[in-house]
Amino acid sequence: MTQATKQDWLDFLATRQLSGDGEHFGSPGAELVAARDATVVVPLIDQDLIRASGEDACGFLHNLLTNDVENLPADGVRFAGFCTAKGRLLATFHLWHDGSDLLLALAADIQPAILKKLSMYVLRSKVKLADPGLVLIGVAGADARAVIDALADRARAVPLGGNRHLLSMSPAAAMEAWPDLAARATPAGAAAWRWLEIAAGQPRVVAATQEAFVPQMVNMELPAVGGVSFAKGCYPGQEIVARTQYLGKIKRRMYRARIDQALPAGTEVFTAESGDQHCGALVTVAPSPEGGHECLVVVQSSGAESGEVFAGKPGGPPRLTLLTLPYDVS
Repeated sequence: MTQATKQDWLDFLATRQLSGDGEHFGSPGAELVAARDATVVVPLIDQDLIRASGEDACGFLHNLLTNDVENLPADGVRFAGFCTAKGRLLATFHLWHDGSDLLLALAADIQPAILKKLSMYVLRSKVKLADPGLVLIGVAGADARAVIDALADRARAVPLGGNRHLLSMSPAAAMEAWPDLAARATPAGAAAWRWLEIAAGQPRVVAATQEAFVPQMVNMELPAVGGVSFAKGCYPGQEIVARTQYLGKIKRRMYRARIDQALPAGTEVFTAESGDQHCGALVTVAPSPEGGHECLVVVQSSGAESGEVFAGKPGGPPRLTLLTLPYDVS
């Protein structure tokens, strides 16, 4: 089993009744309730990893990402973005140290392209970027720490806040650990994890939303999200990000909302005042333990405050109903 692959991990999960799309283990409603009220363990098959190794790895990433990598503590985790020269997000990452290397977790549907894009910047830097062949498991809830401790150091736990943790493991180790994890927490699919991200106000860039937002539109500069450092040096798009921060009020923000139907990330949104012109887009959508769906949505703030926000077409349906975030966006 030491040579197990990510496909072996997927095949293993299928034998445990994970749906083909990874969204649930057969009881989506109960899994969402467990994510809200108890503790869940989630195979994050819609996320993937990039490994950065070599003596220049920290400096290399520090010069490319929106956050401070050089001063990342050995046991710390950072949230950061990778932007175009125009300040538009190509990817968001959680990153942490793995021995002398760095691991970057990002949406699986953009991992190959982002790995290739980052590699174009290597040039003479002493850094190597690669797919590490690891898998990610999420553990969240009041008893998450106890569930992780029961693994007895078989995996590094990366805390994301709000009782959410990431575990990065080899496919073989994940298959070995899964029975213990599933005995101590409710197995849940990726839909439950997305709902947890929505409840936390945590953005994730996917293929459909690449280049749709500057970091401030998805609240990355706010301390609660912590995805931008304004004290570090230049990076692609830094001038635009800084100008957005210091010249006037940010006109578009990310909000949490209820939506009556499932629409894909990237779906355009409209307000009464924007008319036929879209003024934002859906960031993340997931079924809600309360029924229906919830989303993170970037929208013009003045339109959000009026309560007239529609997805897909001007005037809807569906109409979005704003919910609270765990932090202030005003």
